[in-house]
Amino acid sequence: MHFAYPPRKTSNPPPFLPRQSKLPGLLARRSRLKVIALAGLAFIAVIYILARLSGRHGGAAHHKPSGRPPVVLVTVLDEKKYSKAYIDMVKDNRIQYAEKHGYKTFFAKASDYELKGAPTSWASVVATRHALTLFPDCYFVWYLDQNSFVMNPLLRIEDHVMKASRLEALMIKDQPVVPPDSIIKTFSHLKGQDVDFVLTQDKEGLSTGSFVLRNGEWAKYLLETWFDPIYRSYNFQKAETHALEHIVQWHPTILARLALVDQHIINSYSKDSAGAEYKDGDIAVRFAGCTPGGAHPCEAESQRFAQQWRSNFKNA
Repeated sequence: MHFAYPPRKTSNPPPFLPRQSKLPGLLARRSRLKVIALAGLAFIAVIYILARLSGRHGGAAHHKPSGRPPVVLVTVLDEKKYSKAYIDMVKDNRIQYAEKHGYKTFFAKASDYELKGAPTSWASVVATRHALTLFPDCYFVWYLDQNSFVMNPLLRIEDHVMKASRLEALMIKDQPVVPPDSIIKTFSHLKGQDVDFVLTQDKEGLSTGSFVLRNGEWAKYLLETWFDPIYRSYNFQKAETHALEHIVQWHPTILARLALVDQHIINSYSKDSAGAEYKDGDIAVRFAGCTPGGAHPCEAESQRFAQQWRSNFKNA
């Protein structure tokens, strides 16, 4: 029996077929990556341009006050509780002082703002915020309540209170925010140039009837935080004053810009205040503790100083 022989291998193998080149695919991938990179750069460029345009023309967040006017003097008036004669005298006092220094006045009515049942004293906060909107170029706002008079027309807020070197000398550092034993104290390392909010305290705590605020984004943040509905709806015994005490003690970002000064600097009392009673030369006097009527009416208390402030202004 014979078996078939396996087929004989040819001595002429088929031609070698080269492996297909990867170059076209590589080029295609590189091309796609290039397109993606260019698209990414274009997107970043668009965002950058829009941001620049927003910063240049959107303006509000980067607005730098020109100082025209340097100061706005804000007072909230309650025409329902006080006589027209008293209201007119308070206005005249503010206007004469403002005109002497090139300041502006802003008189708001307590009824101008929707407080949703909160005490009318809250109007001081929103009125100050309103003033910043009306006078975006002012350097400072001085809020002074209606139960007070400016007494020294020679003193300017910029120099008497807000000048950095002056603040360095005036600031009460490492002081309990709510006397006598609050564990939260004013910063001991705060510099005058970093202060945006100046107010005083009496024996009971912070006193919000007279305060000075530097215009800027931080001021808006403070006022909007202070006026938050949460605080307005809470039944604080002293409304906006106790709300501020709470905020200052729980928000280091606010305490870090706050300076307490002696009451004689911006907030002397007419009486019943050991160490803080008005004396000649003080910039203002407040009739602290007075009421529209009753045993200690504000209008009666004001008469002790009405002639004096007019005389001081006339002789200045």
